[in-house]
Amino acid sequence: MSMSYRWVIVGAGALMTCVALGAMFSLAIFQEPIATATGWSHVGIASAMTLNFLVMGVGGFLWGAASDRFGPRVVVLFGAALLGLALVLSSRATTLLQFQLTYGILVGLAASTFFAPMMAATTAWFDKNRGLAVSLVSAGMGVAPMTISPFARWLISAYEWRPAMLIIGIGAWALLLPAALLVRRAPATAGEAATDVSTEGAPVALSKVFRSPQFIVLGLTFFACCAAHSGPIFHMVNYATICGVAPMAAVSIYSVEGLAGLGGRLFYGTLADRVGVKPVIVGGLLVQAIALAGYLFVSQLSEFYMLAMIFGSAYGGVMPLYALLAREYFGPRIIGTVFGAATMLSSLGMAFGPLVGGWIFDTFQNYSWLFIGSAMVGLAAAAIALAFPPLRRAESEPALGLSS
Repeated sequence: MSMSYRWVIVGAGALMTCVALGAMFSLAIFQEPIATATGWSHVGIASAMTLNFLVMGVGGFLWGAASDRFGPRVVVLFGAALLGLALVLSSRATTLLQFQLTYGILVGLAASTFFAPMMAATTAWFDKNRGLAVSLVSAGMGVAPMTISPFARWLISAYEWRPAMLIIGIGAWALLLPAALLVRRAPATAGEAATDVSTEGAPVALSKVFRSPQFIVLGLTFFACCAAHSGPIFHMVNYATICGVAPMAAVSIYSVEGLAGLGGRLFYGTLADRVGVKPVIVGGLLVQAIALAGYLFVSQLSEFYMLAMIFGSAYGGVMPLYALLAREYFGPRIIGTVFGAATMLSSLGMAFGPLVGGWIFDTFQNYSWLFIGSAMVGLAAAAIALAFPPLRRAESEPALGLSS
């Protein structure tokens, strides 16, 4: 198979992350209409997103391991079928518990089939420009707020929330199933083929991998990074509305974040290819923390836009770089398993934000403590990232994940 097919993998991966994670994060758009129509509490609805991240964490690890063994196509095909079904069932939920189970568990399980397997698959297709490639796949997450979120807002205005969610579920089937059929394993290079032959049958010491300083720092940084930005992302539309921004304009702030995240992914990914991953991650995490604190001082739409560009580019640019570190530290053979495990920790971090933010709003009727706490966690993430061990550069030295 021609190596030019790798750009098809990038395109398919970007589309799948856009639709899957865009559909999942659209709960931020549905939150207020659902609460108004049903009387369910904000914290109860937000807990569905918390369940998303908890299930997505476990699923990311399991699906990452499955993609190492069976290939990514089987995994993403299952996820495409399940995501559409989960959204259709969620649109029919008549109680909060039903909604939490269908949207919280099934959507999270489906979304977890895309990110870690496709990021791992993409790293296998690229030797040069790997940072740019994984950033482009992850860019689907940045495009989602500019596409899925406004589309969801328009559907809700036109048809109410249940038909809107049903239409998004059917659309997920229509887009994801064909894209999943395009996914292929990367052809083995001569060096990788030799490695596979020389280590065939040798067990991979995953217990050693997960206890290593490399994985511990990787996992803790990914956890704290996501714990810092998940709450502000999820509650941004509601926060802007409270500040007096009109509902559709508030959704546009979400879109600006996504556009900035798209640019940030391209910029940070290219920069990581040039100067190294560690300094780019540390710098991006510091920018994220400062931007989070800045939200305490905004109230006008123009101010939200300006800060959204800084915040979106920072968290969007940093997110795909963790896959590069996993590949560099542990090699290609178990990249799906290792990055899936790191994604599990990041999802646990993501799980806290929506729930804590909902509790803060229900308790204090404002989000000040959410942004204060998120900024502090963001600074902690940057501090942890400073402890990343040096990457192994010598070709003769095996990756940690493949050593006996």
